[in-house]
Amino acid sequence: MSSQSTPALIDWNLAAATAARLAPAGPRLRPAEIAAAVEDIRAKADASVEHVHRITGLEAARDLRDSQVLVVDRAGWSKANTQGFAAMMTPALHAFRERLAKDMTPGGAKVGGAITGAQMGSVLAFLSSKVLGQYEPFSAHLNQGEGQAGRLLLVAPNIVEIERQLGVDPDDFRLWVCLHEQTHRVQFAAAPWLAGFMMEQIGQLSGSLVDNAGSFLERASRAVVSLKEERQDPDAPKGSITDLLQGPEEKAIMSRLTGIMSLLEGHANVVMDAVDADVVPSVRTIRQRFSARGKDRGVVEKFFRRLLGLDAKMRQYTDGARFVRAVVDRVGMEGFNKVWERPENLPTEAEIHDADTWLVRMGLAGGV
Repeated sequence: MSSQSTPALIDWNLAAATAARLAPAGPRLRPAEIAAAVEDIRAKADASVEHVHRITGLEAARDLRDSQVLVVDRAGWSKANTQGFAAMMTPALHAFRERLAKDMTPGGAKVGGAITGAQMGSVLAFLSSKVLGQYEPFSAHLNQGEGQAGRLLLVAPNIVEIERQLGVDPDDFRLWVCLHEQTHRVQFAAAPWLAGFMMEQIGQLSGSLVDNAGSFLERASRAVVSLKEERQDPDAPKGSITDLLQGPEEKAIMSRLTGIMSLLEGHANVVMDAVDADVVPSVRTIRQRFSARGKDRGVVEKFFRRLLGLDAKMRQYTDGARFVRAVVDRVGMEGFNKVWERPENLPTEAEIHDADTWLVRMGLAGGV
């Protein structure tokens, strides 16, 4: 049986449809209010670029026209992410399908693709109500060739919902959020090689998982068991999807990707926090209330966040921001911006926790 005749291992269309169907209802808005919110968020996104340029000093932010800015709803965010995941995972899924081809009937593959697609859709439905914005670099990179940029997604219902929950000024909150998200767009514009480098790392990780498919399934079963035990006993050992990556090669690649993500998220947070009351008058109130909102999460949400590794992502914000501030304090933003020049300049995960080692490696320990 040829791979061309085998259905996809993940039904991406079903994933998008499932996510749209299962996504929690957003805030109640009249059509005119929705249109006004979309227009205002788009305007805030445009206005934020000037501030990102001023704070970062990156020339890529001076005239940012390399990628799209899309204001979307939850279903739109989910569909965009199925496209991004499909592009990112296609090589690994193709290899995995080739390996299973002799033991898989078209009917079995179709059923499996539907089950996996529905599962993916349920995860995206959960996430679609949590994400305020996201820069998605991968689908455009793979589909259009190197040098092509991705797209910035701003999730309008979530932005409106959170600003209402926090009781903050909508104008200030929307600009504050856009500062963070536009910084991600600027990062990839300043380092046009970055998407390709990350894709290479992800491809290597995927290849390793395919090569060790049998042990991967065993590890997946153990991770699920540990998560069930944790739900019944809060003191039980913690588990998450990242526990599936246990081989030395897998761990090394994940460490590189963790370092990169910590850098990107920390840098965006530093930019977002660099604005003062002249730009965002109620910024202090926004920071305090936004930081405190995690304390109100319910048991089910906490379980999903642990499963998906989202708590680890929040630590990336903190660790990355600490690294960026330490470097900027020592060598200024110009010295820090060397991270965008080439892959070798990216901090490792260990350097994220010890900025001095990165400064020494870059020859900046004595300042610039």
